[in-house]
Amino acid sequence: MYGLSAKATLGPAETARLAGLAEDLGYRSWWCGDHVVLPSPRVPESPMAPEDPILDPLVHLTYVAALTERIELGTGIVILPQRNPLVLAKQAASLDVLSGGRLLLGVAGGYLEPELAALGVPMSERGSRTDEYIDVLRALWNDPAPVAFHGEHVSFDNLDANPRPVTPGGPRVVVGGHSPAAFRRAVARGHGWFGTGSSPDALAEHLRGLARAADQVERPAHLGQLEINFMQVDLVEVTATAAHRYAALGVTRLTVYPLPLDDADDVARFLERHAALPRE
Repeated sequence: MYGLSAKATLGPAETARLAGLAEDLGYRSWWCGDHVVLPSPRVPESPMAPEDPILDPLVHLTYVAALTERIELGTGIVILPQRNPLVLAKQAASLDVLSGGRLLLGVAGGYLEPELAALGVPMSERGSRTDEYIDVLRALWNDPAPVAFHGEHVSFDNLDANPRPVTPGGPRVVVGGHSPAAFRRAVARGHGWFGTGSSPDALAEHLRGLARAADQVERPAHLGQLEINFMQVDLVEVTATAAHRYAALGVTRLTVYPLPLDDADDVARFLERHAALPRE
């Protein structure tokens, strides 16, 4: 499920209750989003109002990790160019260690210009920074010490960062987004892709975009088959018929989003209803 790091579900008691419920109901993964700051007053492209509270995803998932034993912990997504990649590599490795290898690190380039600008990231650099920062993360997780990296935005020599992740190769990187560049990034650099849409038809269109990207860029063998993570939005309730269609389209993880997140009891009932959906 998605989004329970925001609004009425973010408190410690609510998180403990809902995380335990989700794990007891057999949910496979728990995802949360990322906004460091939001424009005030709200701009049309902003997904949230400035007064809507949302926790830092790595802090939130660390708390959820301590409350659970099995459920995967996903960022859906971290706005990667806004993050210092060396700091994020340490945070992700730490959470991977503490959770026993349950972290799924979802990343994307972001699109909210006021937020990016406030954090010193030009819109023109968000794509190149996202690509390079993924490479920096993997270097710090995997390269033998002393680690060196020299790119357009990051350059260093003679470093090491321990503990390394317990997940071989580091946490699985999931690339979000629906642009041609995001599809190419998912194919070339991601274990998986994270997308959203209102229906299985929307997913089918995104899959065609991923197929076009696969014809344009090479996929490294070590990444294996691209995992498809999809979240249905707009039509909040996911029907059994839709779940079967998503499975037929090859979805690895179908994420449900219990909007409007204004009442923890409503969210609990939503989770109970959707726990009966067909599983892959």
